[in-house]
Amino acid sequence: MSRTLTRMFLAVDGGNSKTDVVLGDATGKILARARGGPFRPQVTGVPAALDALTETVARVRARAGVEGPVERLSAFVAGADLPEEEAALQEAFARRGWAREVHVANDTFALLHAGSPDGTGIAVVCGTGINCVGIAPDGSVARFPALGILSGDWGGGMDIGTLMLWHAVRGEDGRGPRTALASAVAGHFGLPTALDVTLAIHAGALAEAELRTLTPVLFTLTSDPIARSILDRQADEVCALGLSALRRLGLDRTPTPVILGGGVLGAADPYLLGRIGDGFAASQAKVELRVVTEPPVTGAALHALGVEADVAVRELLLRQLSAGAALVG
Repeated sequence: MSRTLTRMFLAVDGGNSKTDVVLGDATGKILARARGGPFRPQVTGVPAALDALTETVARVRARAGVEGPVERLSAFVAGADLPEEEAALQEAFARRGWAREVHVANDTFALLHAGSPDGTGIAVVCGTGINCVGIAPDGSVARFPALGILSGDWGGGMDIGTLMLWHAVRGEDGRGPRTALASAVAGHFGLPTALDVTLAIHAGALAEAELRTLTPVLFTLTSDPIARSILDRQADEVCALGLSALRRLGLDRTPTPVILGGGVLGAADPYLLGRIGDGFAASQAKVELRVVTEPPVTGAALHALGVEADVAVRELLLRQLSAGAALVG
């Protein structure tokens, strides 16, 4: 028997590799959850990306026995790097008629809502790449284009892995200081030398994207000065983003949460987190660093639930999402 409930929400985490959709109600109960393919409007175009998402949304609605629009939809998605891209996606989501109230934003905002109950503060995500957003108590927003090296960005697994290989090869051939990175990078890919890794990428035998898997190796090499310098650079970039956002919002002298997440920061490496903490402390900014490891859809679900939800409701939602409740393909 189908049912139509107005006090329900849809939460969407649309990433470059997969999409998670959650359907829940105002009590914090998850009624259905499903995973779909990548959400890549920057590659497929907005209509095609929404068409692919429609199938996943239809699955959760069918599993929950829901017909008609729910009350709220919160979607934090890749491909919404610029305000005009966000606006185009907002309009496209609204046209689907899935909810009466629709909110679409860049996926970095999901991290902020996952780590800050009132949705204010600074979030720095460092996964494959890096990005930062901030929301002040008055609603002002700070954000960055996050278009890679062309927009001044450095960091995340891909940049870290590329720099590790760069130092490893130079350490082998004498252009740079000897470093434990050489044997570590080669060993990670089961090859004799770091140069062999470069040649395998050049020949197409190894995908360049695999360099992003090197970050856990780096965390084991903090006694090596060159390896440590890469972590130092990553810490400096996290602080530069966070401090810029704080200053732009006028929060650099106000106690403010700074939420850290993504694969690199979520690993909570003691050396990296220590350097980040030192960087913020040196600036005299009054920040509270929080590391969030919950799945990104958590932020979307908490936003859709609303800041008006009481603590018990939010905690119920968090417990289910952390446990992977009702996760179905």
